[in-house]
Amino acid sequence: MSSLKADGRPDPQPTVWATFWLALTRFQRDKVTPWLALRNMLGVAIPLLAGVALGAVPAGLALATGALNVSYSDSHDPYRQRARKMLAASALVGLAVFYGALIGAHHTLSVLAAGTFAFGAGLLVALSAGAADLGVITLVTFLVYSTVPQPPDRAMYAGLLAFAGGAFQTFLAVILWPLRRYAPERRALAELYLELSRAAASPVQVRLAPPASAESTKAQQALTSLQADHSTSAERCLTLLSQAERMRIALLTLGRLRMRMERERPNGPEGEVVDRFFSSVSRALLALGQSLNTGEPAQISLDCLRAIDTLADEIGTVKPPADSALTAALLSDARRQMDALAGQIRSAVELTISATPDGLDAFERRESVRRWNLRLAGTFATLRANLNLDSAAFRHAVRLSACVALGDAFARGADLQRSYWVPMTVAIVLKPDFTATFSRGVLRLAGTFAGLLLSTLLFHILPPALFAQVALIAVFMFVLRWLGSANYGIFVTAITALVVVLIAITGVAPKDVVAARAIGTVVGGVIALVAYGLWPTWERTQVPEALARMLDGYRDYFRVIRQAYLDPDRSYADTLDRTRLAARLTRSNLEASIDRLGSEPGTPRESIGLLTSVLASSHRMVHAMMALEAGLETSRAVPARQEFRPFSDQVELTLYLLAAILRGSPVKLDELPDLREAHRALTHSLVSPTDRHQLVNVETDRITNSLNTLSGELTDWMAYGFRTRASK
Repeated sequence: MSSLKADGRPDPQPTVWATFWLALTRFQRDKVTPWLALRNMLGVAIPLLAGVALGAVPAGLALATGALNVSYSDSHDPYRQRARKMLAASALVGLAVFYGALIGAHHTLSVLAAGTFAFGAGLLVALSAGAADLGVITLVTFLVYSTVPQPPDRAMYAGLLAFAGGAFQTFLAVILWPLRRYAPERRALAELYLELSRAAASPVQVRLAPPASAESTKAQQALTSLQADHSTSAERCLTLLSQAERMRIALLTLGRLRMRMERERPNGPEGEVVDRFFSSVSRALLALGQSLNTGEPAQISLDCLRAIDTLADEIGTVKPPADSALTAALLSDARRQMDALAGQIRSAVELTISATPDGLDAFERRESVRRWNLRLAGTFATLRANLNLDSAAFRHAVRLSACVALGDAFARGADLQRSYWVPMTVAIVLKPDFTATFSRGVLRLAGTFAGLLLSTLLFHILPPALFAQVALIAVFMFVLRWLGSANYGIFVTAITALVVVLIAITGVAPKDVVAARAIGTVVGGVIALVAYGLWPTWERTQVPEALARMLDGYRDYFRVIRQAYLDPDRSYADTLDRTRLAARLTRSNLEASIDRLGSEPGTPRESIGLLTSVLASSHRMVHAMMALEAGLETSRAVPARQEFRPFSDQVELTLYLLAAILRGSPVKLDELPDLREAHRALTHSLVSPTDRHQLVNVETDRITNSLNTLSGELTDWMAYGFRTRASK
């Protein structure tokens, strides 16, 4: 099994042991978050201090437990998204505390409930890494409190306190972070677009070097941290970067064509058209850069956008001399580049508007009024689509459920002290991918014993006062959230020491906690490692096929939409639902696959960056498809134009060929259909003044731009050498 280097030579993959060792020792500096750690530390320490000062230690512990669990949902998201996510986590943690304490005395019921919670937590992998983490936190909270049964009134009180602690942590997260998220990324993008504007205003400079090279490199570095972020904001930024890269190439190519035009026919009309086009593009790029800098919608006049489209059409009307085949070829090439730039400008304008805070709010409002199964972020629709064995998330959920239930039943049956350590270790160690599971298993064992040793040593050195123990908890909490995300071994060491001190505050001797945790960790770790060892998978062998299946799913979905427009008198609702669900499943499988690939050491960062860009472009494309589907209900049915059929045929063919390339077919990029030309024919056909035809014009433009961008990105990924295949 091997990949190719950029020069085409084989680049052997690292051995299994080398990969495993890298997973153990990797320290991800970009995940070091001191300010987030500080506010999370305060969220845990303040309730504890208040409880100790007021003589209400149990209440302080319950509040701190809620704050501790909800802190894992804290992030750098925009205020509204962050608050919504953390409040949801607070509610789930409160319910887990209440339900666990309520049924804890019924062992059989508790084991069944643990398996159910574990299945739900595993299935959340289909949504995002953040959702999966929230599921595990809720599961772990339930497991802990199910070993401490309480009467209904006390269980309710404990649940409310845990919710209050989470709400307090949410409050700190809202007031202590800068107002705007993604500001550094937007600034880097702004510099890139502003430099592209300057390059367009003086295209003669393209003879020296590609435009905006330094700014492009800086933007790529700034957006590296968004590669594992599947939020709408992150995808908008990544797609804007991809569009800028395509514009750089188009500006460079068009500039060279302009110089050749001048040499071939000095002062010819085509040169003047191209110059005016450059001027309009420069003004549009300037407005886009300023918008990204200020966070306000781009102030681009309709006249400017209209001029870009008009000039792209006008170059096609210029007549070359009868005896100059070269001029005719230059005009044809120029029109292609101008068409591409016009489409990229339109796409960037829309993306820039929706990437602003106000634009994101407007996007969420539009999504909320759309039929639930057509929403881009259809949480329940995505989960429903993953309820089958073809889903990697579903298989992980089944495996996690079985192992957690087994661990819980074993620990209770063996009457182990603090039996929750066994299923809790299973829940934390068992991940969807081979590398993360085994590296976490080893680090879990090593980190646990290191944390136990550290906490025991500190108990012998420091005074046994409650305030000293609260100070220790604060320190461990800070380290946990500061460095824990960068290396799992640090995380486990810090959380182990923190939990030992938390339990010690209740009056339990540290030596009893140490022994119980050591035994539970070993047993739970063995269960998780054996379970995954029976079904190992290296994700680098799966990504190309996952990509191809997603493109196949989108092609099937688009084919039904196409047929619904060609045959407006027939209902395709059931088929649309089925193909949309299938497409959503392929997308969530690919997202999970890319996340797992990113956790495999030996995977180059550039590979994940390119794949994330592919994902963002595909997201934009399918969003346009769903808008076309929604238009079937919101616009009056009229016959499709004749040009719609060949355009949609070429979209289907492009998706088919891209999937074939991923599966090893020797198709070249220049063999793909000319979607821009087909779209030009569609939009220049006779259009009746109907909402449906206007909708088709707009959304097919987005499909054309997104699919052209996606084609280039896939080609870049393949050429860079990250396509891998399973060994025969």
